[in-house]
Amino acid sequence: MKRLDFVTLKLFVAIADSRSLTRAAEREHLALAAVSKRISDLETQLSTTLLYRRPRGVELTPAGHALLHHARHMLDSLDHLNADLSEYSVGIRGHVRLHANTSAVIEFLPDDLSDFSRRYPQIRIDMQERLSHEIIDAVRDGLTDIGIFSGHVPAEGLSIYPYRRDRLVLVTARNHPLAERESLAFAETLDYDFIGLEQDSSLHALLHQDSQRLARPVRMRIQVRSFEGICRMIDRGMGIGILPARAVAAYRESLSLTTTALTDEWAERELVIGIRDLETLPLIAREMIEHLANASARDIETPDIEAPPQGP
Repeated sequence: MKRLDFVTLKLFVAIADSRSLTRAAEREHLALAAVSKRISDLETQLSTTLLYRRPRGVELTPAGHALLHHARHMLDSLDHLNADLSEYSVGIRGHVRLHANTSAVIEFLPDDLSDFSRRYPQIRIDMQERLSHEIIDAVRDGLTDIGIFSGHVPAEGLSIYPYRRDRLVLVTARNHPLAERESLAFAETLDYDFIGLEQDSSLHALLHQDSQRLARPVRMRIQVRSFEGICRMIDRGMGIGILPARAVAAYRESLSLTTTALTDEWAERELVIGIRDLETLPLIAREMIEHLANASARDIETPDIEAPPQGP
């Protein structure tokens, strides 16, 4: 097979996004005839049809979907290559890509990355907040150097290092019947409406898993995309929720919230660092992993929340 050029790959991605040769030509500032010829030549080069031509646009064939997957990765890698090399020209000596879940972003990474940046002021950190399963996929696909995600989410094929531990607590409005309890089990909360994260989140999966074990459904009234959204809904009396204690602490002064310790074993969660292969990572990424892995030694107890005795 002949070499694929990046201009054609970028054009193909534009066609896939817009489902139209005409709109892709406008987006890439090319003549429609030139676009059509490039795609025809690409199909000839690959000896396969990539697009179904329809009266109102185009659709990807199975081969087209396969090419799109690889084209996105190749163009993303090219963008990172250009960004990395351009940074060397202005004095930045390295670049680390990091994907982390919401718990890590809110609870731990602001302090840990601030410390790292002070030690390495010329290193650029590209951090994105993602769901745990998305982070694992990104690490596997080489879209990020380092991933931080919930330890209970399966991550076959990755090298895993411990990062931090956090404790899940029940969050209620201050006038809620459960607010007077010092501690309780998850099973005791299932008679109430819940406010939770979107369905693909690891926290949602954790609650659903235990509710299945108890053979009692979670009455999920509202699902939102952020911890702040959950806290604000709870403050307004819309339901109760289960969140990391450290994350709730940021909203307790401005909102009327109470946190209650959970006695369930799974309420003590582990956050982990995941990578593909330590030896193939840039030196500065390995330095960051060591820095983050050592951060747990600096961990402190969460204010106002004590770990309760574990239930039977």
